[in-house]
Amino acid sequence: MQHFNLDRKIARLILLQRTEITSPFLKRLRKFFGRYIFTSFLSRFLFFNTSISRRYYDLMFKEYNLLNLHLDLSNKKILSIGSGMCGLELLINSNSKNNFFTIIEKNYVSKKVKYGWDPMNNEAYNNNDLLKSFLIDNHMKEKNFEIFDFDKDKLPVKNYDYIISLYSLDYHYDFSIYMEYFKSIFTDKTKMVFDTIRPEYFKKIFEEVKIIQSEQKSIHSSKRIICNKLILD
Repeated sequence: MQHFNLDRKIARLILLQRTEITSPFLKRLRKFFGRYIFTSFLSRFLFFNTSISRRYYDLMFKEYNLLNLHLDLSNKKILSIGSGMCGLELLINSNSKNNFFTIIEKNYVSKKVKYGWDPMNNEAYNNNDLLKSFLIDNHMKEKNFEIFDFDKDKLPVKNYDYIISLYSLDYHYDFSIYMEYFKSIFTDKTKMVFDTIRPEYFKKIFEEVKIIQSEQKSIHSSKRIICNKLILD
């Protein structure tokens, strides 16, 4: 498989979530008309599903290869936070064995999507029903995942091997929003992977912090870190 199975509605969400796969033509339209018109109207029609699917697959495959260098991805309970349409989780599922995914996501598209730092975590561009359909249509069995609405559901309190939040937690909104929740689920063996512009800050929160990737030239200028051994007050 070199692309994902998706329909137009899912392709639109992926386009809003991962702006780096936007074509130069669509980028010009977004700049000219503004994000509100682009998000509300143009993004519904002006793209091809196949090209979005292939670009998204290629991007997620790079993410998978990086994680696979540093983590054993088989037989793990994985908590995914702000993972969008979960292309990375699909690739972990298809290339590794016996994983279970807990997914925490927002379940609406903001009227005017603003990309950047949102300390209250109010911006959103997802649909959890479409997310579920996307996972099933791309061969993830329902017994292998569960989806929680961040705003409406009680978050599950259980232990996880890995917590993954790429370009979401502490990239678009503050890590502290989840801090009390993490205290209830972290064990000495839990490892967490996320992107941040302030890796030194997390040496106060975790006993071990390892930088595995630095992005300086893309729209995602940040450090990807793996942390474990949460320091509990």
